Amino acid sequence: MSYIVFGAGGHAKVIVDILRSCGEEIIGIMDDHCKEEAWNGLPILGGRNQIAQLLSLYPEALFVVAIGDNTTRRKIVSQLKVASVKFGTAVHPSAVVAPSVFIGDGSVIMPNSVINADTFVGEHVIVNTAATIDHDCRIEDFVHISPGVHMAGGVQIGYCAHIGIGASLIPGVRVGCDTIVGAASCVIRDLPEKVTAVGCPAKVIKNL
Repeated sequence: MSYIVFGAGGHAKVIVDILRSCGEEIIGIMDDHCKEEAWNGLPILGGRNQIAQLLSLYPEALFVVAIGDNTTRRKIVSQLKVASVKFGTAVHPSAVVAPSVFIGDGSVIMPNSVINADTFVGEHVIVNTAATIDHDCRIEDFVHISPGVHMAGGVQIGYCAHIGIGASLIPGVRVGCDTIVGAASCVIRDLPEKVTAVGCPAKVIKNL
């Protein structure tokens, strides 16, 4: 497979490393703001205004949007979808992913993460470094599961939610769409959509 990575930041560095670890070809990097000719040993192919030209040159290329912020990633993906690009996944070889796990297009699974049986991972999701997701979880599109998060079985994470670094979630809880769970928080009851919740146990401190 041949990949084009959108983004030239720290998150993109990790995704490039994942693709290289998998032996994939990386055609280059797209970025709207990078003025250099090369980045991380890869050519800069231009920004979104170059997408039609790139698709004509590389019609079989798979794209990965390497942007950690959920809202920005969602916006860029929606614009690329208009151009009918095809999205690929990136799963690090050290990740443990059960055969019954579903992973949607555009999602990335970082090093040393674990995803157990019958879990659903939607499109353009980030499962970050050393996160653990147990059986029968459901993670909707554009979610970011930060490094070191631990999710027990049957947890549901709503569209575009962000689970902060080192957070823990007990079995069966649901986190609503667009909700932010703070770092090291412990979620022991359902959280509504569009709030920020922090602490142990996690409590809502802000409506978004």
